Amino acid sequence: MTAEVRIIPVRGVGEVRPGDDLARLLLTALDTAGQMLAPGDVLVITQKVVSKAEGRLVDPARVEPSAFARQVAAQGRKDAAYYEVVLRESRRIVKMANGVLITETPHGLICANSGVDESNVAGGRIVSLLPEDPDGSAARLRAAIREATGVTVAVIISDTFGRPWREGQVNVAIGCAGIEPLNDYAGVSDPYGYTMQATLIAIADELASAAELAMGKIDGVPAAIVRGYAYTPSEEATARRLIRDPRFDLFR
Repeated sequence: MTAEVRIIPVRGVGEVRPGDDLARLLLTALDTAGQMLAPGDVLVITQKVVSKAEGRLVDPARVEPSAFARQVAAQGRKDAAYYEVVLRESRRIVKMANGVLITETPHGLICANSGVDESNVAGGRIVSLLPEDPDGSAARLRAAIREATGVTVAVIISDTFGRPWREGQVNVAIGCAGIEPLNDYAGVSDPYGYTMQATLIAIADELASAAELAMGKIDGVPAAIVRGYAYTPSEEATARRLIRDPRFDLFR
């Protein structure tokens, strides 16, 4: 049972550029603020700074749009080159209407515009793409932090997704390391004696959403520490466990 959870914003990271050592930037910001990571902390980092550090940036002006991208652009609010980038980052189109594309990415994520994002990216019309391997990115950051500090933490890489049938967006985990992302209550009895059958809590998504409360969208805070939550450590689990098996997806 978790008694109390604290969310600590990591401020002062500054602009992240391709090739930057993101772990070092985060640790330097913490040191400057007089903060330290503690064993068992969960470090939640926005996808945007991970993508920047990994060079996952594209200038749509350098992309030749396909005929289909031009067709989509005729219905939407962005130009054909942008939609071409989206299409190249997609495995399939799940839904398309009025220039809005809901796609499945090569990672298996279902999201708007393949996660291609124009916000919080400096440099004209440059857009950011999702990390090629968010779980691998999380694992590398976790290892670098452990090597530099000797402290073992869990790492979650978050991104903002919309939700079917619900207004507003929430942060979810697209990558993780060191934490079991799901908590399975199947077979556990509740206080009234009922044995739960299919209660599977997306712990990593809940932690990502909680951390976003301390980071904001326009405050320049790319990471937050969630402290005090009693998660289940795991050296093998990844955020891919959060993606529903197509065999059990009622909406395909």
